[in-house]
Amino acid sequence: MKIMLSAGEASGDVHGENIARAILSMAPETELIGFGGTRMENAGVRLRQNFADYSVMGVWEVLVNIRRLFKLLNDLTDFMREEQPDILVLIDYPDFNWRLAKKAKALGIPVFSYIPPSAWAWRKGRAKDCAKIADEFIAIFPHELPVYEAAGAKISFVGNPLVDAVRSEMPREKARRFFKMPADKTVVLLLPGSRRQEIELLLPSMLAGAKKLLADRPDTVFYLPVADTVSRERIEELIEAAGVSVTLTTEKRYSLMAAADAAMATSGTVVMEAALLGLPCVVLYRLSPLSYAIGKLLVHVDNFSLPNILLNESFQRELLQDEVTPENIASELKKLYPGETHRQEVTAKLKLACQKLGVPGASGRVAERILNAAREFAAK
Repeated sequence: MKIMLSAGEASGDVHGENIARAILSMAPETELIGFGGTRMENAGVRLRQNFADYSVMGVWEVLVNIRRLFKLLNDLTDFMREEQPDILVLIDYPDFNWRLAKKAKALGIPVFSYIPPSAWAWRKGRAKDCAKIADEFIAIFPHELPVYEAAGAKISFVGNPLVDAVRSEMPREKARRFFKMPADKTVVLLLPGSRRQEIELLLPSMLAGAKKLLADRPDTVFYLPVADTVSRERIEELIEAAGVSVTLTTEKRYSLMAAADAAMATSGTVVMEAALLGLPCVVLYRLSPLSYAIGKLLVHVDNFSLPNILLNESFQRELLQDEVTPENIASELKKLYPGETHRQEVTAKLKLACQKLGVPGASGRVAERILNAAREFAAK
């Protein structure tokens, strides 16, 4: 049996890795191919292309890179035609993956959608369009189901894989020693994201916020885990320009997060990871002006960070676009320092949000569904 996986960014690479390992543990004879990152490749997926050179965000940025993305789409279509996989598994990355799904459908290849487009938040009509293309869907959040069920899709929620994946590699005190965190300091993480564009749009503001925070609270130290999809040299340039001391790390990211006291984080999967590790955040989100203007017309949600969405309340502070200022970042972070009442309220809510993610073992259940679907279609 041959299964093709397609993931176009770092978070999808993590999900793809977990699925790949689970599939191969259940059916070692399975051949895994596709589009993804180094984690998927290390898990046994033979990659046609690595997404590191193609990951972009925002409407304007996609338009600028449209020729390269269409060239990638054509190459992966040729790959499917050559390899004839028994099923194509889409892992998030909707704008690109659903174009690939249409190509697969035209080639007679069944489509399995894992982490479908967020039709609950915007463009609800996408659910009907997607239901016509994909044969089965699995969502990673329970609030995603109703809009797809209404569209007639075969969709289910079997838990969130982050429950399994997010584990500190060592106890908190050992981690603080490992990262040489001073016992008398408050440790604040900078989590700017895994895309180059996120680094450019948000890290300078984070660093300015860190500098202001340090002026008010000199008992603070800063750490930044560097994703393997971004340039460490560029991050170092921005840190030097900001004139603030930040310790860069590249290993044991979950231990770092579990050992820290608070974080400023770009909205995305990392905010949910932080929640699972009990790390409260000030959540930041910024797009280019054009992408934001278009987004305002299309997206209608009260919250944009996952913990807040899961509980349907704004208990963890979100700063959007022009609200992302050094003053706001510093002011909100001080409320999350150890001993602060607001910190206790936020961490209690984070625990409730994490309970919405279901029980452990999600990746194995997803892998089982994929294998069953592939066998079912292969038998037809």
